[in-house]
Amino acid sequence: MSGEAALSHTAALRYPDFRRFQLARLAALVATQMQGVAIGWVVYALTGRALSLGFVGLAQFLPAVVLFPLTGHAADRFDRRHVLAACYGAEAVGSAVLYGLSVRSAVSVTAIYAVLAVIGGARAFAGPADSALVPNLVERKDIPSAIGWGSSTFQLAIMVGPALGGLLQDARGAPFVFMLAMLLEILGVVCLFMIGTRSRGDTGGSVSFKTVAAGLSYVWRKKVLLGAISLDLFAVLLGGAVALMPIFARDVLHAGPAGLGLLRSAPAVGSAVTALALAFRPVGGRTGKTMFGCVFLFGVATIVFALSKNLQLSAAALAVAGAVDMVSVYIRHTLVQLETPDAMRGRVSAVNLLFIGASNELGEFESGLTAALLGAVPAALLGGIGTCAVVVVWMILFPDLRRADRLDHIRVEE
Repeated sequence: MSGEAALSHTAALRYPDFRRFQLARLAALVATQMQGVAIGWVVYALTGRALSLGFVGLAQFLPAVVLFPLTGHAADRFDRRHVLAACYGAEAVGSAVLYGLSVRSAVSVTAIYAVLAVIGGARAFAGPADSALVPNLVERKDIPSAIGWGSSTFQLAIMVGPALGGLLQDARGAPFVFMLAMLLEILGVVCLFMIGTRSRGDTGGSVSFKTVAAGLSYVWRKKVLLGAISLDLFAVLLGGAVALMPIFARDVLHAGPAGLGLLRSAPAVGSAVTALALAFRPVGGRTGKTMFGCVFLFGVATIVFALSKNLQLSAAALAVAGAVDMVSVYIRHTLVQLETPDAMRGRVSAVNLLFIGASNELGEFESGLTAALLGAVPAALLGGIGTCAVVVVWMILFPDLRRADRLDHIRVEE
């Protein structure tokens, strides 16, 4: 791969199907982020318990664990466009049910958890299909550009979605947010059906333990991949404070739903700026050390957020956390795409996304549980300290990742 091709900033945007795919992702991701703000506010308003917020994450994570053996296989067995369209459709149905629950006079938290479990199942299948589809829409030399622009789309969604969700929750209430989320998810389905590129791996027609477990086996052999994926798992599992934001917004910073929307959007602001910069100027050398440094700064920013009593300072700390996390995410996703043959991308992506889900949704449960035992501020503070400690340990356990230099020197194991 030539240096000029690797640094072609807008290369991925020249592919019409890639643009249609990013529009579909943008619509679905904005819907997810808007809905997340509404759900968090409604659940905490109904129960007033930090642990209830933890169960929001757990309800969405458990289906991913149960379905993990099948999600990656589905992305490698069937057309990835169709798998993703079915998942967006299921999420739209979930949003419609949440709308129906929210207009009732007595809202059942248990029913909300049940719907979130269904949505979590749909997202479990969507993740590997989404990740594995990208390399089919562009040439291999343009994959880093595609990942950069895909990250920009993701960060734009999580920057706009929470802020919009908070404002609409304030102005129109949760039912309106759920209805708009449903319409955006339907738009995503329409955009996916406009993609003409056929996309599937080559697992064959049968499902066996060997084909299902191939992704885990591949990641275990590739220590650079294993180190990068597990670093994100433990760092964000400990350092993520998303589940606690309703508590910080209402009880620590004394802000309303709009303040919660600001806190939820702040990491995305930092991430979006960084993702755009990476789309134009991908990471060059010293990849491993850059990744470790960014994760360490993520932990430091979490500590600042935990100790802050000022809304603006808290938002700034979260923006820094989002910026450095984006660099880590970019490096990890590029490693997964470039080190994995196409026939296995769905299953390897499923492993990666299971770890990401553990760090996010399971991390929300861990944060809620810790906050219930110690309080929100100590929970966030200990999480930030734990993230910094994980970085030090992982630098010792995975020297190959620490010494990793340029992403464009990666060779794929067939």
